[in-house]
This record gives sequence, C-alpha cells and structure tokens, in this order.
Amino acid sequence: MMKINTKKTLLNLALLTSLLAPVHANDMVPSAAQSEPILFTNATLHTVTDGVIKNGDLLIENGKILAIGNNLVSSDAAIIDLSGKHVFPGIVALDTSIGLVEVSAVKESDDRREIGAVNPQLSVTTAYNADSEVIPTVRHNGIAYAQVVPSGNGLAGQSALVNLDAWNIDDALYPTGLQMHLYWPQIRWPSSDEKRYKKQQEQLNKRLNILNQSFEDSYRFYIANKKPSGDQALASMMPLFAGEGQLYIHADTQSQIEQAISLARKYDFKIVIVGGYDAWRSAVALNEIGAKVIYTNTLGLPKRRDEPIDQAFKIPSLLKQTGVAFALGYSSSWDSRNLPFAAGQTVSYGLTKQEALKAITLDAAKIMNVDNLGALSKGYKASFIISNGDILDPSTAKVEQLYIEGRKVDLNNRQQQLYQKYLKR
Repeated sequence: MMKINTKKTLLNLALLTSLLAPVHANDMVPSAAQSEPILFTNATLHTVTDGVIKNGDLLIENGKILAIGNNLVSSDAAIIDLSGKHVFPGIVALDTSIGLVEVSAVKESDDRREIGAVNPQLSVTTAYNADSEVIPTVRHNGIAYAQVVPSGNGLAGQSALVNLDAWNIDDALYPTGLQMHLYWPQIRWPSSDEKRYKKQQEQLNKRLNILNQSFEDSYRFYIANKKPSGDQALASMMPLFAGEGQLYIHADTQSQIEQAISLARKYDFKIVIVGGYDAWRSAVALNEIGAKVIYTNTLGLPKRRDEPIDQAFKIPSLLKQTGVAFALGYSSSWDSRNLPFAAGQTVSYGLTKQEALKAITLDAAKIMNVDNLGALSKGYKASFIISNGDILDPSTAKVEQLYIEGRKVDLNNRQQQLYQKYLKR
C-alpha cells in the first residue's frame, strides 16, 4: 500500500493555490447602481444613430439615457462638464472568450471547450468567471459588453452576452434568447499526399454526417411535438426549428458558407456567419435568407497565396457594398481589447468612421437581437465611453471613464497596477 506524506501534500496544495490565486480574481469592486440623475455637458457626442453632436449634453437616469441634445436642463441632476471630451457608446465585443480563459497555456484556467462533436446543451454561463483579471484590462479600452462564446469541433454549445462590471454571471447576463454555436468541420491542413488527403476527406465526411444526423434527429422530435426524453443535446436544439434562437456558424471559406446556407434553408434557421472571410462572395445567397455576419479577420493575413496582402482589411468594405448585415468581432480573450483599433483599420480600407464605430456598437448589438445597446439615444442603456480622443485611433485614444448602465466603472487593472509599481523602482 502506498504511503502518503500528508504534510508534503498539503504544502504542495497550498503552494499551487497561492500561484493560481492571482490568476482567478481581480481586485476591482463592481459599481453600485446609479442613485441620482447625471447631466453631462459640453461634450462631442458620437451618437451612432444621429451623427455627431458638438457641445452636446447627455442626461441619464436609472441606468438609461433620458435625453440627448444641446442646452439640456435638469433641476435635480448632478452636472459633469465634459468640455473637450468625446463620448462614444460602450463597445460590444463579439466572439470573445472573456471570462473563460485566464492563461491559455494553463489548461486548468481554460474553459472554452468540451470533448465531443455534439454539445449544444452546454452553456458558457456555467463557466463564466466575472472576477477574471482579463475583464478590467479590456474595459480600459472601452469594452462594456462581450459575447462570451464556447469553442470546439462541431456543435460547441451556447454563448451569452454579459456586461463587464458584475459580481457574478447572474448580475452580468444580458437577455438575448438562444445563441447556438456550430464550428463547421474542415480539413485544417490538407495533405499533399493523395492517400492521406483521402483519409482526411473521409474523416471530414464522418464529422459532417454526425452533425447532419443530430439536426435531423432533433427536427423529427420538433415536428412530432415531442421532447426527446433524457437527451439534453437534442432537446436544446429544438428552439432553433421554432425560430426562437440563432445558429452562429463559424466558417470562413466560400464552400463552408454555401453549405451553411444550405443547412439554413433546409430547416429555416436564422443564422449568423462568424469569421466570414469569403462572406462577400456569397452575399446574394446570404441576403436571400436574411443571414448576418460577424467578421473577425480585420487584422488578419490573406488566406490564399494569390490574394493581395491587404485583402483581409478590405472585406468589411466589400460586405458593406453588398448590403450584408455585419458587425466586427475579435476572436480572443484579453486581445479583444484591440477591437476598436481593428475597427479603425477598416477606415483606411473603405468604411467611414461612423460605419466603423457602428460595426462595434449598434450593429454588434443588433447581431444579437438587442435593441437598446450601442448608441447614444433616448431610451438606450446609459453605457458609454468618455475619451480624450478618437477611440478608433491607437495614437490618440485615451479612455478616461466608462459607464455601464449608469454606473461609473473602475478602470484600474493589473497592468495599471504593475505600471505604477515599477514607476517607483
């Protein structure tokens, strides 16, 4: 029988706990709910819906925008003068893994995926960490909301929209309806050897057959008006057939996107293409079925050897020209803080500044069927950025304050703390 050294084991556990402790929680305290009306005056307001208002005023109460315009008056509101400052809607970051990943190289702190190809019943809400050290970092660049997305092969599960100033998932969760994610199977590295490539193709066909069978099985239960007893996977897919949710299909190539469109037509799904490198090539078909796109390759490289080096930069403009409804995303955890700069990149390649800003605010909210986020407009949530410059330009952007639903957010973070620490060295 093996003898266990209890003292040594406890010491090792204590050491492991001390090493992981700073990784799992930040020190910032979520803000309390707005307690009084606030009138912000003399700012440059980038409304998204109604252009730019110079020397504008913004009145907020109970976490919502009560009024916006010039020369507003309120007898009971606290007044904050924002002369020389810019106000932008809070950024809505799509296709992120914020709150699921702390250190990607540490397996124990990565909750993005589960084994298996069919896991539609899984939800990121069970794994989301509202205390993540990553959250204060991305907030510092003006990101107020994030779509937290599972990853995997095949049907990976359900995403959630969260606000980034909350004690826990219950406080953070923003209602959107069912948001299911499917990673379209592909051969990642096609072999040049004919026999190996044939095996790769056979494996791909097997994966596609498994997914197609899962949809077909769930559909049969749906049309029979029966719930599959004991099968949570099939049961969780049934709202898609009733049009009560969206299927996010992660696909880049034209072939993948065309197959995704065929699936949507077969079952009358509402779909969103995520990635969407070739989406502009299939624009006619996407528009016919009312599909939307989250383009995530704004700062990427061309995917084909014969394409221009700046092809990835041009695609948002190409999507705009084709009339496809799209928004910009950034498929990452901590790196998603670069989303506003990725949007700024598109301005040099065909989009206007207003279109680029809209692609990470109002259009991003609309992708998730949310109609009161992403703009400075009456009745919208009072979630906005106060900046000293243009948030799309890394050379001038300086986010000074962030409000989420009327709450002033603490913009301190681990990187700021380390910066202050080493200034004293």
